[in-house]
Amino acid sequence: MKNLPETRGTLTPNRPMADLSWLRVGGPAEVLFQPADLDDLQSFLQNLPADIPVFPIGVCSNLIIRDGGIRGVVVRMGRGFNGIEILDDTRVRVGCAALDAHVARKAAAAGIDLAFLRTIPGAIGGAVKMNAGCYGVYTADAFVSADAITRDGQRVTLTPDDMGFAYRSTNIPDGMIITSVVLQGIADDPETIEQKMTDALEKREKTQPTKERSCGSTFRNPAGFSSTGRADDTHDLKAWKVIDDAGMRGAMIGGAQMSPMHSNFLINKGGASAADLENLGEEVRKKVFQNSGIELVWEIMRVGEFANE
Repeated sequence: MKNLPETRGTLTPNRPMADLSWLRVGGPAEVLFQPADLDDLQSFLQNLPADIPVFPIGVCSNLIIRDGGIRGVVVRMGRGFNGIEILDDTRVRVGCAALDAHVARKAAAAGIDLAFLRTIPGAIGGAVKMNAGCYGVYTADAFVSADAITRDGQRVTLTPDDMGFAYRSTNIPDGMIITSVVLQGIADDPETIEQKMTDALEKREKTQPTKERSCGSTFRNPAGFSSTGRADDTHDLKAWKVIDDAGMRGAMIGGAQMSPMHSNFLINKGGASAADLENLGEEVRKKVFQNSGIELVWEIMRVGEFANE
């Protein structure tokens, strides 16, 4: 790729992406950019030709990267973007690359309850963009503000209104990169928060295939909200229930499988291609629609080009 700006960070052409993906699939990034710091990222975007697409990634925990790879510049946020700063009794400022679980633990040690983040795979940038949540608590519930850089290199601060939070979605424009977030939890005793997180992890171990390669929930719940975790929670319109009703628990294409343990988890049993995973997901959507008339919506993002494009 020509006309790339100078940078203090690292530019790698045709960088294979499979080893950066939790699902271990995907073709190469046309260019992978790892910025040295915030100033480096801003300068790069300001000087990058406007017709070159930009796609930010963290740890790719909610992403199927297609076998043909990703055109344009993939920006991987790493060191320099993973700080966690305790601001006061209830608020923390975290870099976009800070892992959700690390944020939960650091906040808990400071007596701030952000326990819902403990069981969510991935980094804060992705959690904000997708409004990640579990057991009825969402990132939107803790969100105060975010600093971001636009595609043309302008620094902006986003309020909750700017984010347009909805179930598993926001309206952040393509190419905009969240760099840090302020989150607010509830002040509580650190030991109480730790126990809450331990209980959530134990529940997750019993109900989800945590040892498998997966991106967590594959499809949004048709009911339009996450599981609450309460005993009286209805399961009629949960994604796993309509998948079960369509007979797709354990279904396989190549090395891809809908987990026998939790049928809304799409897993790479070994050797799956991105096409195997996406095709199985589409087959599940088709069978569910035929069986119940419900059109499942992907929760996992699928990005890049198909292998034959």
